[in-house]
Amino acid sequence: MHIVDVAIIILYIILTLGVGVWVSKKASAGLDSYFLGGKTIKWYYLGLSNGSGMFDVSGTAWMVGILFLYGVKSFMFMWMWPIWNQVFVMMFLAVWIRRSKVMTGSEWILTRFGDDKAGRASHLIVAIFAVVASIGFIAYFFEGAGKFMTVILPWDVSLTIAQTTLLNSEQTYALLIIFFTTIYTIKGGMFSVVTTEVLQYLIMVLAGVLVAGYTFYAFTDVEVNQLIPEEWKNVFFGNQLTGFWSGDYQEFNRLIDTQGYKMFGAFIGMTLFKGFFSSVAGPTPGYDMQRILSTRNVKDAAYMSGFTNLVLFIPRYLLIGGIVLIGLAFIAPQMAEAGAVTGNDLEVILPKVINNRVPVGIKGLLLAGLLAAFMSTFSAFVNAGPAYIVNDIYKKYFKPVASDRHYVKASHIASFGVVTLGVIMGFFADSINSITLWITSALYGGYVAANFLKWVWWRFNGWGYFWGMLAGLIIATLQFFLDQNKANLEAGTLLHELSEIPAIYLFPIILVFSVLGSLLGTFLTKPTDMATLKSFYTNVHPWGWWKPVRDYYSEEQIEKNKDFWLDMFNCIIGIIWQSSMILLPIFLVVRDYNKTWVTLAVFLLSSLILKFTWLDKVKHLETSAGDS
Repeated sequence: MHIVDVAIIILYIILTLGVGVWVSKKASAGLDSYFLGGKTIKWYYLGLSNGSGMFDVSGTAWMVGILFLYGVKSFMFMWMWPIWNQVFVMMFLAVWIRRSKVMTGSEWILTRFGDDKAGRASHLIVAIFAVVASIGFIAYFFEGAGKFMTVILPWDVSLTIAQTTLLNSEQTYALLIIFFTTIYTIKGGMFSVVTTEVLQYLIMVLAGVLVAGYTFYAFTDVEVNQLIPEEWKNVFFGNQLTGFWSGDYQEFNRLIDTQGYKMFGAFIGMTLFKGFFSSVAGPTPGYDMQRILSTRNVKDAAYMSGFTNLVLFIPRYLLIGGIVLIGLAFIAPQMAEAGAVTGNDLEVILPKVINNRVPVGIKGLLLAGLLAAFMSTFSAFVNAGPAYIVNDIYKKYFKPVASDRHYVKASHIASFGVVTLGVIMGFFADSINSITLWITSALYGGYVAANFLKWVWWRFNGWGYFWGMLAGLIIATLQFFLDQNKANLEAGTLLHELSEIPAIYLFPIILVFSVLGSLLGTFLTKPTDMATLKSFYTNVHPWGWWKPVRDYYSEEQIEKNKDFWLDMFNCIIGIIWQSSMILLPIFLVVRDYNKTWVTLAVFLLSSLILKFTWLDKVKHLETSAGDS
């Protein structure tokens, strides 16, 4: 690596650590300051921070791989996360969540189910889910960071004692990055996370623009059009995904056949089904919810969520599109010549392109940007997971009375614990893709049912929430262990057959178990008391089946939320708006100017519609309701 690139990376690390430590004094004022920044951080900083947190290196490597192989229609794979969640949060969920004025997602649950045994059970299970999700994401980052750094850096840093390899290079690099990130995150809490993430976002945007710009310098329009198959640029699809690679690239068609997405119509149908329920269920109790709860008021929560969508996708896909174009030009021939291509080969396209095909200077900035992407997302989860351990488990059940200094120290210990468990889980993961599918399909599948019902159904109670979430968590965890151990299972056995089912297709099964747990837990126990339901409904004011609550307090004439159809319309327009921000930079980078102009027109039109149907509504809400 050139000395200029090394210098840029070292400068970035020093700057990040310096900023993180500099703001650390603000974090020591108490748990509210440590985990939520004292609810004083402006919405646009939180939006940049949230966008930066979602711009992770593992996900970017995965997105590069699927865009490389499947072409433009791979943007629909993003719905597995689901990225729609941000649209639903923007349109109405951020407002609903922020009205609670609490610190964590599990604390928020108490406002829905009360503080009796049922409420405390729901409170505990969502805290456990948040911790498990944080551990899963840390494992995901561990896997991605190691692969990325091993390809980029030439040094063998494996740890070997007496001819026994304790740590390979991937694991050592991942541990080093995780260690440095954990230090500044623990030291500075939310202030440190947000401040460093804003800095990291600016670096990532610069890296994306430079990479995309470099492709315009390095390739002519004619070269790009000769390089990319026409079907690669086609956003539309049929029931089956047929291979469109020709000539020397037939091996890519074979890989498409083995990836589990060949029945593309069914896959997208499942993704749409899952995407809707996952999105309306709301954000998982992690860093996204924490950003919402960190905003100064309800209006800021809505603005922050909308701004997150706006700042995330275009710069990220400028980077992804540029990397993929360079990869198609230089890496694809090498892969085709080598013979059999695997999914793991796709996951290292990103670091290979950076290492071998990006000019000096840009390479350093790009590496700093991707390192920033990793550190920002990782730090967000390191800050979010321990909030649940300390505030919702330790403080509530073990040490209800103590000094702020004591709780902040407990948060430091909890952070190290969560990171350690995440790293251990990362050691057992096969690939980035396996972790991705587990988080998006299995883990989220267990989350959906209970968290959808909590918004829309008055009769749903704390025990229903507890058993629904627990059923989902158990099935999701079993699926992970089956998937990671399928090589050790005897072929033809039931367990082996179950392990071979792609995670996305297990979503309905996990959802069914979670629904059953939710319904049985609800109908076998008494309803939540009306006083709690009234307080929740009048404060949050969701739409759904809340008529018995309104009827019970009929003398108070509680107003019904009549915004369901407007919210759903805004979500549809928001999904189109969001999709246009993914497709626009891709079409631009691959020089399909006709589709670029069409996509730009869609973006501008959907933005204009949302100005009248969403933005004006948010302004009116703030004026009429004040800071709820």
